[in-house]
Order: sequence, then structure tokens, then C-alpha cells
Amino acid sequence: MCKSLRTNKLDVSLTTARTLHLQSVSDNVVIRNANAQGGFALIDMIFVCGLIGLLSGIALPRLMLAKQAAGSASAIGSMRVLSSAQLTFALTCGSGFYAPKLTTLGTPPPGSTEAFVSPDLTNADSIIKSGYVIQMAAAPYTGAPSTCNGLPPDQAGQGFRAAADPTETQNLRFFGINSYGIVYEDVISLFAPMPEVGEPSAGHPLTR
Repeated sequence: MCKSLRTNKLDVSLTTARTLHLQSVSDNVVIRNANAQGGFALIDMIFVCGLIGLLSGIALPRLMLAKQAAGSASAIGSMRVLSSAQLTFALTCGSGFYAPKLTTLGTPPPGSTEAFVSPDLTNADSIIKSGYVIQMAAAPYTGAPSTCNGLPPDQAGQGFRAAADPTETQNLRFFGINSYGIVYEDVISLFAPMPEVGEPSAGHPLTR
């Protein structure tokens, strides 16, 4: 009788232990599944952030170089546009003399709505375009006649100079041009050393 009771108690204990073990295993599986469905683990997030930082470190310098290259190409184009506009102004409006300011090239002759240069280059005497400061000047010449677009006598010049200086300190491509029509490049501003006629004392001409 006692032996039978002990056997029954042992069976009940074993059954209870198995039940508790299975429940514990089931709970662990549920917890793991819940964690898996809940999102990334911390180590995963750290890895992803590190990968993004690495890719950004590689890509950003290249993007900056591409941006500077595009700005430089725009500045060179602006120099050539101003040179062409000054030649047209001298031949058709200034009686052989050049416009002293950007805004002069932006003033159309009477009876016309077309200026010598588009407003994006002539809405002020110094403008910022594509990361460059564009400016132009011509020394007034005594004896210069009035121009067809209203510039008074003695204001037009016998030559002109223009320059494009980058707004970013990391960009070391500076450009300039004068009445010779050749674009020059240097690592410092060419606006001051650029003569209105002739070769500048600094910089080198661009071949294209």
C-alpha cells in the first residue's frame, strides 16, 4: 500500500516536472519569436549606422568635387558670355567703347526688350551665381560718347575686366577675362590684377 502511494506520488512529480519544463521551453520560444518580430537588435542598429557613416564618408567628398566642377564650368561660361556681350555692346551701342558695369549690359536700348545679357548676370553690379561671385568693371574714359541704352558721356571704357571668385574657401579655381576675350585661371582672385587690355600678371589662359 505504502509502496503504491509512493509510486503514484513519484509519477505525479515527474508529470508535473515535465509539464513545467515544456511550459518553460514554450515560453522561451514565444519570447524569442516576439523579440525577432519586434525589430532589429542593438548590434544590428550599430552595424547599419556604421555602414551608413562609412558610405557617407566616401560619397560626400566626391559630391563636393562634382558640385565645384559644375560651378567652375558655369563660371567659365559666364566669363565668355560677358566677353561676347561686351563685344556686341561696343560694336552696336557704345561706339567702340565698353560697358562699365554689369547693370549697363542689362539695360536694353530704347525700343527693345532684349538686353545684352540675361538678368541672372546683370540684376546687380556684383552677383552670385553657381557658387561664384561675378563682377565686372571698366575705367571711365573722358571723351567716350553716350551709349544707345542711356549711359551718359565719359562713362564707357576703352577696355573692361571681369572675374569670377568662388564663395567656398575649399574651391581654389578663380577665373578672369578682359577685352582680349581670353579666360584666365589662378588660385587667387584675378579681378584686381586683371588689366582691361592685355595679359594679366598672374594666372594662365584656359585652352578650352
